[in-house]
Amino acid sequence: MSQYEIRFSGSGGQGLILAGVIFAEAAAIYDGISSVQSQSYGPEARGGASKSEVIISDKKIQFPKATSIDICLALTQEAANKYYKDIKSTGILLVDEDFVRETPKGDFRVIKLPIVKTASEEIGKAFVANIVATGAITALANMVTYASVEKAVLSRVPKGTEDMNKRALKAGYDLAKAVM
Repeated sequence: MSQYEIRFSGSGGQGLILAGVIFAEAAAIYDGISSVQSQSYGPEARGGASKSEVIISDKKIQFPKATSIDICLALTQEAANKYYKDIKSTGILLVDEDFVRETPKGDFRVIKLPIVKTASEEIGKAFVANIVATGAITALANMVTYASVEKAVLSRVPKGTEDMNKRALKAGYDLAKAVM
């Protein structure tokens, strides 16, 4: 495995910090893989660009910031424009097909999925788009087990929303599997 870097990005309020925390916990707590999570967001409480980064490795992680991204999720155009630059040539830029109309150019693969639309229409709540995206990243990265990510999701979501979040995770996983 060596080291694998994931960036979750979008706008504040979309739950991408939580998505990063969930993914890092799934790796470390449930799969026993070294991981570190960091986050950055603008001064706005909601609406400004935000990102959460997760590094997983089978070795000791020397630096907690992602510098050579394997997967970059962008749920907004602003996030895509701001955060794509560190994607490695073998990496993936995963974008929401409805909210990122102009994909940045680079020597990486672009995957467009209806993340927010799936959350809204299939699950019935747009606010679970972060969990749909986490499911997609779980499938694309293939570094952390689905069962571990599901356990981490269930440990972090509000009581009474477990079934909805399980469906959101599975919907995102299935979306990504369909394009692999």
